[in-house]
Amino acid sequence: MTRGAAVDEETLQFYRGNAEAYAKRTFTSRQARLMAFLAQLPPAACILELGCGAGGDTVEMLARGFEVRATDGSREMADIASKHLGRTVETLLFHDLDEVETYDAVWANACLLHVPRPELADVLARIWRALKAEGVFYASYKEGEADGRDTLNRYYNYPSPDWLRATYADAGKWNSLSIETGEVIGFDDKMASMLFVVAQKSG
Repeated sequence: MTRGAAVDEETLQFYRGNAEAYAKRTFTSRQARLMAFLAQLPPAACILELGCGAGGDTVEMLARGFEVRATDGSREMADIASKHLGRTVETLLFHDLDEVETYDAVWANACLLHVPRPELADVLARIWRALKAEGVFYASYKEGEADGRDTLNRYYNYPSPDWLRATYADAGKWNSLSIETGEVIGFDDKMASMLFVVAQKSG
């Protein structure tokens, strides 16, 4: 498996520099999606969380008895989440994920949307490899047709549903893959069209 950058340095620096402000935001729009995701898992399932931010989703998963490895690409954000959760949150960049068939599920809310387009298939392949057979994987992306930057200079891969399906197919074999659409208000206070992807690794 190739080892690419899988991170846009300017975007990472944004989150490092704005960790405190970002952590103060509350997010409720994904609550239903998180509950639906958890409902697919066996009791006490082992979940890898990528891009955990301040740990809001982590709290929900832990409260329901799941084993969670919470991670974030920003050391500053991971430190904030560690204090919030009262437990260690690791700093992990996507391209450093190298485990094999370790997790029952992977939760990657609003983080893989920053992976450079040429690197996304490799990152998805690493996630596929880290999942156990029939493991469940959630990720969300801002919809578009070509990559670019927002008004805060953060990089987004802005995929279309068809491009995402093809990229997931390049990464590994899936029993199922569904894409739902919706809208959210981002940190830049702008409404964004979103793609919510739930995939199950082949058995």
